[in-house]
Amino acid sequence: MKLFFHKLTHWEYWPMQVVYLPIYFLWAYYALRAKTIFFFNASNPSIKNGGFIMESKKAIYDLIPNKYYPKTTLIKEGASIAIILNSIQNEQIQFPLIAKPDIGLRGSAVKKIATTAELESYNQKANFDYLLQDLIPYPNEIGVFYVRYPNEKEGRITGIVAKEFLIVTGDGFATIEQLIKRNPRHEMQLKVLQKEYGNQLQEVLPKNEQRNLVPYGNHIRGAKFINGSHWITPQLNKTINEVCLQIPGFYFGRLDVMYNTLEELERGENFSIVELNGAASEPTHIYDPKHSILFAWKELAKHITYMYEISVLNNKNGIPYLSHKEGMNEYRMHVEQNKKILNF
Repeated sequence: MKLFFHKLTHWEYWPMQVVYLPIYFLWAYYALRAKTIFFFNASNPSIKNGGFIMESKKAIYDLIPNKYYPKTTLIKEGASIAIILNSIQNEQIQFPLIAKPDIGLRGSAVKKIATTAELESYNQKANFDYLLQDLIPYPNEIGVFYVRYPNEKEGRITGIVAKEFLIVTGDGFATIEQLIKRNPRHEMQLKVLQKEYGNQLQEVLPKNEQRNLVPYGNHIRGAKFINGSHWITPQLNKTINEVCLQIPGFYFGRLDVMYNTLEELERGENFSIVELNGAASEPTHIYDPKHSILFAWKELAKHITYMYEISVLNNKNGIPYLSHKEGMNEYRMHVEQNKKILNF
């Protein structure tokens, strides 16, 4: 009941269909104007479906200069462990590493893997293509939303979200599981954590020792999102713009970035792109618990408008929208892919 009331009184946990209800009407309005519900395809011409559905993370990484993201290799469904080990050796990827679906779903099936045995177990369960990736060494993560119109030489940051990982701090008496139960946000992840860590959750952490149980900033996996848009500065905007201008055909989306310090990030030093998300990106700073649902609707509407206007301009420049038949086929594949990820 405690968790039920926590969800009820914090809109960030409401079902997406409820949160997005007013936005569906705005989307319908723009679809009528564009004469297709699949106008998003033109928002990022170099990314499949604009990055809204069925886009390959590996294909997106291939658009980004290598120096900006961790060493990554694509593992095809059904690959043998021998082929996988050879692949990570060739790419010089070290344990522990990150495994995640090539076509993902809001952080589902993302796992930190420490040993060959864990990797083999992940591979046996995965009925989808996935990526293996170096663990990024930087301690902090933000999501940076970027928008550039096709007729503009420079884009701009429209929002920043900071992420607090699911970290527990020991007191010398309580087990990790007991520490998890002290925070409703963490406790909602307990069943998943029990499945992942098993008896390790009965360990008692020494006083002030911290343990990061989910080392990636996904809201669905217990991370707390905080609006960091006040960190936008002309220098940071310049740095992010320099990166994004090197990514062909990218106009609208969110870069999830891990970094050492904000000062270094502003200078373009000591950071790595975790992922680049296209047309399906959310301005995730809306999920800061201090914000109301009205604030969220305002920001969502503003960003949907950006995407629509960018898509229209690209369409006028010769980028086609998806046909209804193509779009519905992509959507059906998207639904099937989601089932695979959720069943994992």
